[in-house]
Amino acid sequence: MIRATAFATLLGACVAASASYLLAGSVQRTQAIRELAPNAAAEKAAIDIESWPICTTVGALADGQAWAPLDPDFAAGKQALAANDWNGAIKALGSAALRDTRNADIQNYLGYAYRRLRQLEPAFRHYRLALVINPRHRSAHEHLGEASLLIGNLSQAEEHLAALEQICLIPCEEYDDLKRAITEYRNFVMR
Repeated sequence: MIRATAFATLLGACVAASASYLLAGSVQRTQAIRELAPNAAAEKAAIDIESWPICTTVGALADGQAWAPLDPDFAAGKQALAANDWNGAIKALGSAALRDTRNADIQNYLGYAYRRLRQLEPAFRHYRLALVINPRHRSAHEHLGEASLLIGNLSQAEEHLAALEQICLIPCEEYDDLKRAITEYRNFVMR
């Protein structure tokens, strides 16, 4: 009986500590989101954006049929991205984001759609929100690094490459894509 009571007490303490930790992290993420969203500064392009490849692909978006039962707007947004319908993607994903404020994938996809429309300020804002929600989001690091190259910020792109190196314990596509983009950027600037 004493062992059972001690075990129950220990288990209760662990659950309470975990809940406290998760709650504190949630409050910090919410504060960071509030700080980022309204204060996103406009980024000035350092190179001719039209002459630089905008970005890599977002992967196999059309394969996302498993998302359809969960959120039809999210599924519609992914289908619009796969069809290169950037405005349609923004509309559908924006609706999904209103219902699911803690989904880093939605924020990353919104950033991607805005970047494809060459609207860099909202693209940066959504990528940063994705990283506030999930600091280890590989695609958001890759896409934010690529977007940084568009404004001529090589050091920021390299920071995201370093983050991906830490996140990807085994080789990952996001690291390879950003590394290739940085190499292409260096070659482009050196011309």
